[in-house]
Amino acid sequence: MKRSTDRFLTTHTGSLPRPDDLVRIMYAREEGVPIDGDALERRIALAVTEVVRKQADAGVDIVNDGEMSKPSYATYIKDRLSGFGGSGNTFVYQDLEDFPRLAKRVFGDPGRSRRKTPACNAAIGVRDPQAARNDVAHLQAAVANVATQDAFLTAASPGVVSLFFRNEHYASEEAYVEAIAEAMRDEYETIARAGLVLQIDCPDLGMGRHIQYANLSVEEWRRKAHMHVDALNHAVRNIPAEQLRMHLCWGNYEGPHHCDVPLADVIDIVFRAKPSAIALEAANPRHAHEWQLFETVRVPDGKLLIPGVIESKSNFVEHPELVAQRIGRYANLVGPENVMAGSDCGYGTWVGQAAVDPDVVWAKMAAMAEGARIASRRFWKH
Repeated sequence: MKRSTDRFLTTHTGSLPRPDDLVRIMYAREEGVPIDGDALERRIALAVTEVVRKQADAGVDIVNDGEMSKPSYATYIKDRLSGFGGSGNTFVYQDLEDFPRLAKRVFGDPGRSRRKTPACNAAIGVRDPQAARNDVAHLQAAVANVATQDAFLTAASPGVVSLFFRNEHYASEEAYVEAIAEAMRDEYETIARAGLVLQIDCPDLGMGRHIQYANLSVEEWRRKAHMHVDALNHAVRNIPAEQLRMHLCWGNYEGPHHCDVPLADVIDIVFRAKPSAIALEAANPRHAHEWQLFETVRVPDGKLLIPGVIESKSNFVEHPELVAQRIGRYANLVGPENVMAGSDCGYGTWVGQAAVDPDVVWAKMAAMAEGARIASRRFWKH
């Protein structure tokens, strides 16, 4: 992870708005329509070039490919791993059960309603190792043409794969998660070998509580979370911690979120994970208060926090002064050298999802960059 000792760097969570024509192609592919693979790969490469330039123009320091090649941050694995040929999964969001009209709207958005989550019904293996290599090549080509501090690629955690794809093959949940971890290792190490930062997306450590394990007690759920982190650590055992970051998420949907597990109940488990940087939601109304946790919880040596300072579900463009204040709260508690500014979650979690207008996304990114400059002037003398 790139660190700075003279200013606050900026990044984001991963997914960014995709071009309309790429969305249409991805819809067709998800629906089984035959697609010219070479033509799609060329369009993805161009989209990555465009989105990297937009990030740089907005003042984002640590950029990525916007997840242009993926139908979503998690369900893309069905196209890269073997063993997922079962029936589709269904999900119950605990916080939406008392709000059926809102639930209908959440599940009916163009991206989420098209997601494919076939169950695991056979041994898991790597089916398409070239896909991750293509992601690496597209991003490396794109960043060669812009001025950036660093670049990262995202990948699904073993735990979040188990959340979306039901197990119908392995004898136990532990064996299932371990098999996922071993299969995902090829993608993780491909990204790391290329010299890029690997971000592991871990909504299983937040959202998983009220979707996958809502019927468990907190202690029972914590044991599941420990098991997920153990599998993750095993999968990244050959990658330096400094080249890893992880994203903690409670679900990127506009719902009540009143069933979200508090950060206080999971932060110790999160800190057990190998990645040296933790990106977490810190701007939305359900989690914006949790900066206070770090008044009493010590961040382990070597860990970097990437709090969200802009929301991912609101078309409000945050005032740069508010962004600076949010950065400052964390910097005052854990030290400015241990803070990087980020977004709560992605802006294209599912292909076709557009809760935030694409043009507004870039205005929010620019506001984040300006807020980081304001905060930098307060913590470092230039």
